[in-house]
Amino acid sequence: MRSRLALIALIAVAAWLLPYGLDSYAIHVVNVILIFAILATGLGLAMGIAGQVNLAQVAFFGVGAYVTAILTTRAGLGFWVSALLAVAATVAIGLVVGTPALRVQSHYLGIVTLGLALAFTNWVTNAEITGGAEGISAIPVPVLPGVDLSSEYLYYYLELIVLALALGFGLFVVRTGLGRRMRAMRDDSLAAGSLGAEVPLLRMTAFLLASVYGGVGGVLYAGLIRYVAPESFGIANMFLLLAMVIIGGRQSLIGCVVGAVSLALVREALVDHPTIAQVAYGTVVVLVVVFAPTGLAGLPARARVLRQRRRGRQGAAPRLGPFTPYEPTAAPPDQATTMLRVAEVTMRFRGLKALDRVSLTVDRGEIRGVVGPNGSGKTTLFNVISGLYRPTGGRVEFRGRDMTGSTPYRLARAGMSRTFQNLRLFGDLTVEENVLVALDRSRTLSSWRYLLGPVGILRRDRELHRQARAVLDRYGLADFAGLPPKSLPYGIQRRVEIARAVAAAPSLLLLDEPAAGLNGEEVRQLSDIVRAIRDSGVTVIVIEHNMGLVMSLCERITVLAGGRVIAEGEPAQVARTPAVIEAYLGDSMSSDDLPSVPEVTR
Repeated sequence: MRSRLALIALIAVAAWLLPYGLDSYAIHVVNVILIFAILATGLGLAMGIAGQVNLAQVAFFGVGAYVTAILTTRAGLGFWVSALLAVAATVAIGLVVGTPALRVQSHYLGIVTLGLALAFTNWVTNAEITGGAEGISAIPVPVLPGVDLSSEYLYYYLELIVLALALGFGLFVVRTGLGRRMRAMRDDSLAAGSLGAEVPLLRMTAFLLASVYGGVGGVLYAGLIRYVAPESFGIANMFLLLAMVIIGGRQSLIGCVVGAVSLALVREALVDHPTIAQVAYGTVVVLVVVFAPTGLAGLPARARVLRQRRRGRQGAAPRLGPFTPYEPTAAPPDQATTMLRVAEVTMRFRGLKALDRVSLTVDRGEIRGVVGPNGSGKTTLFNVISGLYRPTGGRVEFRGRDMTGSTPYRLARAGMSRTFQNLRLFGDLTVEENVLVALDRSRTLSSWRYLLGPVGILRRDRELHRQARAVLDRYGLADFAGLPPKSLPYGIQRRVEIARAVAAAPSLLLLDEPAAGLNGEEVRQLSDIVRAIRDSGVTVIVIEHNMGLVMSLCERITVLAGGRVIAEGEPAQVARTPAVIEAYLGDSMSSDDLPSVPEVTR
C-alpha cells in the first residue's frame, strides 16, 4: 500500500512539473492528449467496465464542443454557463444513444452507435448553426479569477485537475457497488439480473457516464483550441479513441489513460506519415486483442504469473473449509403457507411445446424436487418461474402476488434467487466480489449519491465487505476470496454459486442441477448445505438427476415428462409410480431398481 501511494505521489509531482520542460508546441500536444485521456476514461467505463459497445463517444465529444461554441458565439453566454449547458445536452444525447442498448447488444449495438456517430458528423457538416464545413471560430477564452487560461501552460493545469477528478471518480465507481454491478452485467447479464441487478438501468447509466466524460472533454477542447470543425469529430478520431482503450486495457481505467497517452505520442511521432500511422494502429489493435486481451494494464499481472510459474508455487495452497450451518429459523405464524404457485403454465418455442399446462404448488419451508428425463422441461420451468422466459400461457404467483412475466431483477428483489445448470459465475470478478453483487441491494436510480454522498457510499461498501467475508467464512470459502472463480476447481465453483445465491437473502431458492459434476463427498456436503439453507427459513426447489440425492433430500417430488407433470408426491410414492418408472427410468426397470428412500426429517 505504501509503495502504491509513493508511486501515485511520484506521478503527481512529475505531472505537475511537466510544463517546465516543454516548449509551446509540446505543451499544446500534451493538452490535447489530456483531453483524449478524459474521453478514453469515459469510453472505458461504458465499454470495458459495463460491456456496452459504444462507438458514439466521439459524438459526445462533438456535442460538448459544439454546444459550447454555439452558446458562447451565437447566444453570447459566458463560457462556464455554456459549459454546464453543453454537458447537460451531452447527457440528453447519451440517454438517446443508450436506448438501443435496451434492445440489442454486442456488434449490433456497435453498428447502431456507429450510425449515430456518423449521423452527428453529417449533421454538423451541413447545418447552418454549426457553421457547416467551416466550423465555428472565435470561441472566447474561459475565465478564471487570477488565472490567464489563454496561456496553454496554465490551461494544462486546469486539464490536469479535471483529468485527476474524472479518473478518481471513475475508479470510485468501479470499486464500489455501482461498478461491481456493471462489471457483473458485462460478464453475464442473465446472472446479474437474477441477483437483482437492474440491467436496463445499468446499461443506460453506462452511456450516461460516458456522455458526461465526452461532454467535459468537448468543453475543454473548445476552450483550448477556440475553434471547432467537423474533422475533429470524425470516424478517424473515433477509431483512434477505440484503439487507445483497447491497447491500454479496456477493463482498467488507468489502462485507458495509459493507452491514450501512449497512442497519442505514437500518433505525434508519425504525424508526417498518416497512412503508416493508420496501418500501425490497426496492426497493434489486432495484436493486442489476440495476444494480450487485457492490454497494457494487464502486462504486470501476466508477468507475475510467468514469474510464479518459473519459480514454482510458493506458500500454502488455499483450502476449502467446512460449512457452518445456519441457526434454525421458524417461519412467522402470520405468513401464508404457499410460497409459489404455478398454474397451467404453457411454454412454446415456435412449433415446440416445452411446457404443457404445468401446475405446481410449493409450500413455505419445503424442499421440493423436480425430476424428469432430459428434455422434459425442467430448466424451462425454472426459466419461466425466474423470469427469463415469459410463458405462452398460465400464471406464476410468488408469495401471493402474480409475477407472471416479471423481469429477473424484479423477482430477485422480491425474494427469489437461483443457480444455473451451467455455471454462470462472474469470471472476471473475484469470489468475494461475486458475493458482494448478491448482497448489494442498492437501486441504480440512487446513483446520484456518488456525487452528493460519497462518504455514505464508502461506509455502506465497508459494511458489505464485512457481510461478504461472513458469507465466505460460513461456506468455507475464505481462502478463495481474492481469486477469480474461473481459476477454481469445479466443485468449489458450485459452492461459490450457491453461496452467492443465498447471499441475496431469498425466501425462495431455485437450484438447477447443483450436484452435476460433483463427487460423492461433495454431494454429501451439498445435501447438508441445502438442508441448512431450508432450516434458515428459505424454501428450496431442486432440479436434479442424482436420484439418490433427490430421494433423501426432498419432502415432495414433481416429475416432468414431455413438458407435462406425470406424478407428484412423497419420494416413496413417486418412486413406485408406473408412469415414472416408464418415462424416467425406462420400462425395462422395476421399482426394485430404484434407490432406497431414507426417512426425511424436516
